[in-house]
Amino acid sequence: MSNFESSPIPTTMRQRMIAYITQLQHDIVSALEDASVPPCQFKHDAWSRPQGGGGISCTYASSADDATYEKAGVNISMIHGTLPPAAIKQMSSEHSSLDTNTMAALPFFTGGISLIVHPRNPNAPSAHANYRYFEVMDSTEKDAKVVGWWFGGITDLTPSYLFEEDAKEFHGTLKGVCDAYGTALYPKFKQSCDDHFFIPHRGEYRGIGGIRFDDLNDEMNTILGPVDGEARPRTADDIFTFVRALGDAFTSSYMGILNRRKIMPSDERMRRWQLLRRGRYVEFNLVCERGIKFGLAAPGVNVENVLMGMPETARWEYMSDMFEENDSAEGKMMEVLKSPKSWI
Repeated sequence: MSNFESSPIPTTMRQRMIAYITQLQHDIVSALEDASVPPCQFKHDAWSRPQGGGGISCTYASSADDATYEKAGVNISMIHGTLPPAAIKQMSSEHSSLDTNTMAALPFFTGGISLIVHPRNPNAPSAHANYRYFEVMDSTEKDAKVVGWWFGGITDLTPSYLFEEDAKEFHGTLKGVCDAYGTALYPKFKQSCDDHFFIPHRGEYRGIGGIRFDDLNDEMNTILGPVDGEARPRTADDIFTFVRALGDAFTSSYMGILNRRKIMPSDERMRRWQLLRRGRYVEFNLVCERGIKFGLAAPGVNVENVLMGMPETARWEYMSDMFEENDSAEGKMMEVLKSPKSWI
Protein backbone atom coordinates (compact mmCIF):
# COMPACT_ATOMS: atom_id res chain seq x y z
CA MET A 1 0.00 0.00 0.00
CA SER A 2 1.19 3.51 -0.76
CA ASN A 3 2.49 5.55 2.15
CA PHE A 4 0.87 8.92 1.43
CA GLU A 5 -1.24 8.42 4.57
CA SER A 6 1.79 9.27 6.68
CA SER A 7 1.54 12.88 5.45
CA PRO A 8 -0.99 15.37 6.87
CA ILE A 9 -4.44 14.33 5.68
CA PRO A 10 -5.85 16.71 3.02
CA THR A 11 -9.32 18.05 3.77
CA THR A 12 -11.25 17.93 0.47
CA MET A 13 -11.74 14.97 -1.84
CA ARG A 14 -9.95 16.91 -4.54
CA GLN A 15 -6.89 17.31 -2.31
CA ARG A 16 -7.03 13.69 -1.17
CA MET A 17 -7.16 12.41 -4.74
CA ILE A 18 -4.21 14.58 -5.79
CA ALA A 19 -2.17 13.39 -2.81
CA TYR A 20 -3.01 9.77 -3.52
CA ILE A 21 -2.28 9.67 -7.26
CA THR A 22 0.96 11.58 -6.70
CA GLN A 23 2.17 8.92 -4.27
CA LEU A 24 0.83 6.05 -6.36
CA GLN A 25 2.67 7.31 -9.42
CA HIS A 26 5.91 7.33 -7.43
CA ASP A 27 5.28 3.81 -6.10
CA ILE A 28 4.46 2.28 -9.49
CA VAL A 29 7.34 3.97 -11.31
CA SER A 30 9.71 2.74 -8.59
CA ALA A 31 8.36 -0.81 -8.93
CA LEU A 32 8.75 -0.75 -12.71
CA GLU A 33 12.29 0.64 -12.51
CA ASP A 34 13.25 -1.98 -9.91
CA ALA A 35 11.96 -4.78 -12.16
CA SER A 36 13.88 -3.63 -15.24
CA VAL A 37 16.84 -5.70 -16.38
CA PRO A 38 18.97 -3.98 -17.55
CA PRO A 39 18.22 -1.02 -15.26
CA CYS A 40 16.13 1.82 -16.61
CA GLN A 41 15.14 5.29 -15.48
CA PHE A 42 11.82 6.91 -16.35
CA LYS A 43 11.77 10.44 -17.75
CA HIS A 44 9.75 12.90 -15.64
CA ASP A 45 7.92 15.71 -17.42
CA ALA A 46 5.78 18.30 -15.61
CA TRP A 47 3.26 20.05 -17.85
CA SER A 48 0.56 22.67 -17.51
CA ARG A 49 -2.72 23.35 -19.28
CA PRO A 50 -3.49 26.96 -20.25
CA GLN A 51 -7.17 26.48 -19.38
CA GLY A 52 -6.28 25.29 -15.87
CA GLY A 53 -4.31 22.57 -14.15
CA GLY A 54 -1.56 20.25 -15.32
CA GLY A 55 0.17 17.03 -14.49
CA ILE A 56 3.31 14.91 -14.39
CA SER A 57 4.22 12.32 -17.01
CA CYS A 58 6.72 9.56 -16.24
CA THR A 59 7.67 7.65 -19.37
CA TYR A 60 10.27 5.22 -20.70
CA ALA A 61 10.93 3.71 -24.13
CA SER A 62 13.67 1.53 -25.58
CA SER A 63 14.33 -0.18 -28.91
CA ALA A 64 16.89 -2.56 -27.40
CA ASP A 65 16.15 -6.28 -27.76
CA ASP A 66 17.13 -6.94 -24.15
CA ALA A 67 15.01 -4.14 -22.64
CA THR A 68 12.29 -5.13 -20.19
CA TYR A 69 9.97 -2.42 -21.54
CA GLU A 70 9.52 -1.37 -25.12
CA LYS A 71 7.36 1.44 -23.76
CA ALA A 72 5.89 2.31 -20.38
CA GLY A 73 4.27 5.37 -18.86
CA VAL A 74 2.64 6.42 -15.60
CA ASN A 75 0.90 9.79 -15.88
CA ILE A 76 -1.13 11.86 -13.45
CA SER A 77 -3.28 14.88 -14.28
CA MET A 78 -5.09 17.46 -12.17
CA ILE A 79 -7.32 19.51 -14.47
CA HIS A 80 -9.80 22.27 -13.69
CA GLY A 81 -11.92 24.61 -15.80
CA THR A 82 -15.56 25.34 -16.63
CA LEU A 83 -18.28 23.18 -18.13
CA PRO A 84 -20.72 24.79 -20.60
CA PRO A 85 -24.47 24.25 -19.98
CA ALA A 86 -24.66 21.70 -22.82
CA ALA A 87 -22.02 19.51 -21.17
CA ILE A 88 -23.78 19.76 -17.80
CA LYS A 89 -27.05 18.69 -19.39
CA GLN A 90 -25.38 15.70 -21.01
CA MET A 91 -23.80 14.61 -17.71
CA SER A 92 -27.11 14.94 -15.87
CA SER A 93 -28.39 11.78 -17.54
CA GLU A 94 -26.10 9.84 -15.18
CA HIS A 95 -26.07 12.37 -12.33
CA SER A 96 -29.44 13.64 -11.17
CA SER A 97 -27.84 16.10 -8.72
CA LEU A 98 -26.82 18.31 -11.64
CA ASP A 99 -29.28 21.05 -12.62
CA THR A 100 -30.33 20.47 -16.22
CA ASN A 101 -31.89 23.93 -16.42
CA THR A 102 -28.75 25.86 -15.60
CA MET A 103 -27.82 28.52 -18.12
CA ALA A 104 -24.41 29.17 -16.60
CA ALA A 105 -21.08 27.42 -16.98
CA LEU A 106 -19.97 25.61 -13.83
CA PRO A 107 -16.45 24.93 -12.59
CA PHE A 108 -15.15 21.37 -12.60
CA PHE A 109 -12.12 19.42 -11.43
CA THR A 110 -10.85 16.04 -12.50
CA GLY A 111 -7.80 14.20 -11.22
CA GLY A 112 -6.53 10.80 -12.19
CA ILE A 113 -3.70 8.39 -12.91
CA SER A 114 -3.23 6.52 -16.17
CA LEU A 115 -0.58 3.92 -16.89
CA ILE A 116 0.52 1.55 -19.61
CA VAL A 117 3.25 -1.09 -19.79
CA HIS A 118 4.29 -2.66 -23.11
CA PRO A 119 7.03 -5.23 -22.36
CA ARG A 120 9.58 -6.25 -25.00
CA ASN A 121 9.33 -10.01 -24.40
CA PRO A 122 6.34 -11.50 -26.30
CA ASN A 123 5.62 -13.77 -23.33
CA ALA A 124 4.97 -10.79 -21.06
CA PRO A 125 1.54 -9.15 -21.32
CA SER A 126 0.83 -5.46 -21.67
CA ALA A 127 -0.97 -3.88 -18.72
CA HIS A 128 -3.14 -0.78 -18.52
CA ALA A 129 -4.92 1.03 -15.69
CA ASN A 130 -6.74 4.32 -15.16
CA TYR A 131 -8.39 5.67 -11.99
CA ARG A 132 -10.03 9.09 -11.82
CA TYR A 133 -12.25 11.44 -9.81
CA PHE A 134 -14.55 14.14 -11.22
CA GLU A 135 -16.46 16.89 -9.44
CA VAL A 136 -18.65 19.84 -10.43
CA MET A 137 -19.04 22.93 -8.22
CA ASP A 138 -22.03 25.27 -8.00
CA SER A 139 -19.96 28.45 -8.43
CA THR A 140 -16.47 29.87 -8.52
CA GLU A 141 -16.83 31.40 -5.04
CA LYS A 142 -14.58 30.35 -2.15
CA ASP A 143 -17.49 28.69 -0.36
CA ALA A 144 -18.65 26.84 -3.49
CA LYS A 145 -20.27 23.46 -2.93
CA VAL A 146 -19.80 20.23 -4.84
CA VAL A 147 -23.06 19.54 -6.72
CA GLY A 148 -21.90 16.46 -8.60
CA TRP A 149 -19.10 13.93 -8.13
CA TRP A 150 -18.11 10.45 -9.26
CA PHE A 151 -15.23 8.01 -9.59
CA GLY A 152 -14.23 5.84 -12.51
CA GLY A 153 -11.60 3.20 -13.14
CA ILE A 154 -10.38 0.47 -15.45
CA THR A 155 -7.54 -2.03 -15.50
CA ASP A 156 -6.89 -4.81 -17.99
CA LEU A 157 -4.29 -7.28 -19.23
CA THR A 158 -3.36 -7.78 -22.90
CA PRO A 159 -1.19 -10.85 -23.52
CA SER A 160 0.14 -12.00 -26.88
CA TYR A 161 0.48 -15.55 -25.53
CA LEU A 162 -1.91 -17.13 -23.07
CA PHE A 163 -0.74 -18.37 -19.69
CA GLU A 164 -3.85 -19.34 -17.79
CA GLU A 165 -2.12 -19.03 -14.44
CA ASP A 166 -1.38 -15.38 -15.24
CA ALA A 167 -5.00 -14.69 -16.12
CA LYS A 168 -6.18 -16.35 -12.93
CA GLU A 169 -3.67 -14.42 -10.82
CA PHE A 170 -4.59 -11.07 -12.38
CA HIS A 171 -8.35 -11.58 -12.14
CA GLY A 172 -8.07 -13.24 -8.75
CA THR A 173 -6.32 -10.20 -7.30
CA LEU A 174 -8.98 -7.86 -8.69
CA LYS A 175 -11.81 -10.06 -7.46
CA GLY A 176 -10.27 -10.17 -4.00
CA VAL A 177 -10.21 -6.37 -3.82
CA CYS A 178 -13.75 -6.03 -5.17
CA ASP A 179 -15.23 -8.72 -2.92
CA ALA A 180 -14.02 -6.87 0.17
CA TYR A 181 -16.42 -4.05 -0.80
CA GLY A 182 -19.32 -6.10 -2.21
CA THR A 183 -19.56 -9.47 -3.93
CA ALA A 184 -21.74 -8.02 -6.70
CA LEU A 185 -18.96 -5.71 -7.93
CA TYR A 186 -16.47 -8.00 -9.67
CA PRO A 187 -18.91 -9.86 -11.98
CA LYS A 188 -20.49 -6.61 -13.21
CA PHE A 189 -17.22 -4.73 -13.52
CA LYS A 190 -15.57 -7.65 -15.36
CA GLN A 191 -18.44 -7.79 -17.86
CA SER A 192 -18.21 -4.03 -18.33
CA CYS A 193 -14.49 -4.36 -19.07
CA ASP A 194 -15.01 -7.19 -21.56
CA ASP A 195 -17.68 -5.18 -23.38
CA HIS A 196 -15.51 -2.07 -23.43
CA PHE A 197 -12.52 -3.74 -25.12
CA PHE A 198 -14.42 -5.36 -27.98
CA ILE A 199 -13.11 -4.46 -31.46
CA PRO A 200 -16.24 -4.62 -33.66
CA HIS A 201 -14.52 -4.53 -37.05
CA ARG A 202 -12.36 -7.51 -36.02
CA GLY A 203 -14.97 -9.41 -34.05
CA GLU A 204 -12.49 -9.93 -31.24
CA TYR A 205 -11.43 -8.48 -27.89
CA ARG A 206 -8.22 -6.57 -27.22
CA GLY A 207 -7.07 -8.81 -24.37
CA ILE A 208 -8.33 -10.86 -21.43
CA GLY A 209 -9.99 -7.92 -19.68
CA GLY A 210 -10.04 -6.97 -16.03
CA ILE A 211 -12.55 -4.61 -14.43
CA ARG A 212 -14.18 -1.33 -15.45
CA PHE A 213 -16.52 1.04 -13.61
CA ASP A 214 -17.69 4.58 -14.24
CA ASP A 215 -19.96 7.26 -12.75
CA LEU A 216 -19.67 5.54 -9.35
CA ASN A 217 -21.18 7.67 -6.57
CA ASP A 218 -24.15 7.58 -4.20
CA GLU A 219 -26.71 7.44 -7.02
CA MET A 220 -27.98 4.50 -9.05
CA ASN A 221 -25.13 3.11 -11.15
CA THR A 222 -25.86 2.02 -14.72
CA ILE A 223 -23.10 -0.62 -14.87
CA LEU A 224 -24.29 -2.30 -11.66
CA GLY A 225 -27.92 -2.08 -12.77
CA PRO A 226 -30.23 -4.41 -10.86
CA VAL A 227 -27.55 -5.39 -8.32
CA ASP A 228 -26.90 -1.77 -7.35
CA GLY A 229 -29.04 -2.27 -4.26
CA GLU A 230 -26.64 -4.88 -2.89
CA ALA A 231 -23.75 -4.04 -0.58
CA ARG A 232 -21.26 -1.66 -2.16
CA PRO A 233 -19.37 1.54 -1.26
CA ARG A 234 -21.69 4.54 -1.65
CA THR A 235 -20.24 7.55 0.11
CA ALA A 236 -17.38 9.52 -1.41
CA ASP A 237 -15.11 8.38 1.42
CA ASP A 238 -15.96 4.70 0.93
CA ILE A 239 -15.62 4.80 -2.87
CA PHE A 240 -12.31 6.63 -2.55
CA THR A 241 -11.10 3.86 -0.22
CA PHE A 242 -12.21 1.28 -2.80
CA VAL A 243 -10.39 3.11 -5.61
CA ARG A 244 -7.25 3.31 -3.48
CA ALA A 245 -7.39 -0.41 -2.83
CA LEU A 246 -7.56 -1.09 -6.57
CA GLY A 247 -4.76 1.36 -7.33
CA ASP A 248 -2.55 -0.14 -4.65
CA ALA A 249 -3.24 -3.62 -6.09
CA PHE A 250 -1.69 -2.87 -9.48
CA THR A 251 1.78 -4.00 -8.47
CA SER A 252 0.53 -7.18 -6.79
CA SER A 253 -1.70 -8.05 -9.77
CA TYR A 254 0.94 -7.47 -12.46
CA MET A 255 4.55 -7.35 -11.29
CA GLY A 256 4.74 -11.07 -10.44
CA ILE A 257 3.47 -11.91 -13.94
CA LEU A 258 5.95 -9.52 -15.53
CA ASN A 259 8.89 -10.88 -13.56
CA ARG A 260 8.06 -14.47 -14.58
CA ARG A 261 7.61 -13.74 -18.28
CA LYS A 262 10.26 -11.12 -19.00
CA ILE A 263 13.05 -13.73 -18.83
CA MET A 264 11.41 -16.44 -20.95
CA PRO A 265 13.00 -17.32 -24.30
CA SER A 266 11.33 -16.08 -27.49
CA ASP A 267 11.97 -16.11 -31.23
CA GLU A 268 11.20 -14.10 -34.36
CA ARG A 269 7.85 -15.83 -34.89
CA MET A 270 6.74 -14.80 -31.42
CA ARG A 271 7.92 -11.25 -32.00
CA ARG A 272 5.98 -11.13 -35.26
CA TRP A 273 2.82 -12.27 -33.48
CA GLN A 274 3.36 -9.78 -30.66
CA LEU A 275 3.56 -6.94 -33.18
CA LEU A 276 0.38 -8.12 -34.91
CA ARG A 277 -1.41 -8.02 -31.56
CA ARG A 278 0.06 -4.57 -30.93
CA GLY A 279 -1.55 -3.60 -34.22
CA ARG A 280 -4.93 -4.58 -32.73
CA TYR A 281 -4.05 -2.45 -29.71
CA VAL A 282 -3.55 0.54 -32.00
CA GLU A 283 -6.81 -0.15 -33.83
CA PHE A 284 -8.79 -0.25 -30.62
CA ASN A 285 -7.22 2.93 -29.27
CA LEU A 286 -7.76 4.96 -32.44
CA VAL A 287 -11.08 3.56 -33.62
CA CYS A 288 -12.95 2.42 -30.52
CA GLU A 289 -11.58 4.12 -27.39
CA ARG A 290 -13.98 6.92 -26.39
CA GLY A 291 -11.55 8.32 -23.83
CA ILE A 292 -8.92 9.01 -26.49
CA LYS A 293 -11.45 10.67 -28.77
CA PHE A 294 -12.65 12.83 -25.88
CA GLY A 295 -9.09 13.68 -24.86
CA LEU A 296 -8.02 14.75 -28.32
CA ALA A 297 -11.07 17.03 -28.60
CA ALA A 298 -10.50 18.72 -25.22
CA PRO A 299 -9.23 22.32 -25.23
CA GLY A 300 -5.55 22.68 -24.35
CA VAL A 301 -4.95 18.95 -24.60
CA ASN A 302 -1.44 17.52 -24.39
CA VAL A 303 -1.58 15.14 -27.36
CA GLU A 304 1.52 13.21 -26.25
CA ASN A 305 -0.20 12.29 -22.99
CA VAL A 306 -3.46 11.27 -24.67
CA LEU A 307 -1.57 8.93 -26.99
CA MET A 308 0.87 7.63 -24.38
CA GLY A 309 -0.76 4.19 -24.38
CA MET A 310 0.12 3.51 -28.01
CA PRO A 311 2.85 0.89 -28.48
CA GLU A 312 6.19 1.96 -29.92
CA THR A 313 5.96 -0.55 -32.77
CA ALA A 314 3.12 -2.52 -34.37
CA ARG A 315 2.53 -4.67 -37.44
CA TRP A 316 -0.22 -5.32 -39.97
CA GLU A 317 -0.27 -8.21 -42.44
CA TYR A 318 -2.80 -8.69 -45.18
CA MET A 319 -4.85 -11.80 -44.35
CA SER A 320 -2.30 -13.07 -41.84
CA ASP A 321 -2.44 -16.84 -41.35
CA MET A 322 -0.60 -16.93 -38.04
CA PHE A 323 -3.64 -17.92 -35.97
CA GLU A 324 -5.40 -20.29 -38.39
CA GLU A 325 -4.05 -23.40 -36.64
CA ASN A 326 -6.28 -23.84 -33.59
CA ASP A 327 -3.76 -26.03 -31.79
CA SER A 328 -0.97 -23.44 -32.10
CA ALA A 329 -0.12 -21.06 -29.26
CA GLU A 330 -1.42 -18.19 -31.37
CA GLY A 331 -4.62 -20.07 -32.16
CA LYS A 332 -5.24 -20.77 -28.48
CA MET A 333 -4.81 -17.08 -27.74
CA MET A 334 -7.33 -16.24 -30.44
CA GLU A 335 -9.92 -18.60 -28.96
CA VAL A 336 -9.98 -16.48 -25.81
CA LEU A 337 -9.92 -13.22 -27.76
CA LYS A 338 -12.95 -14.34 -29.75
CA SER A 339 -14.91 -15.47 -26.70
CA PRO A 340 -14.03 -14.08 -23.23
CA LYS A 341 -14.08 -16.60 -20.40
CA SER A 342 -14.38 -16.61 -16.64
CA TRP A 343 -10.96 -17.05 -15.08
CA ILE A 344 -11.92 -17.66 -11.46
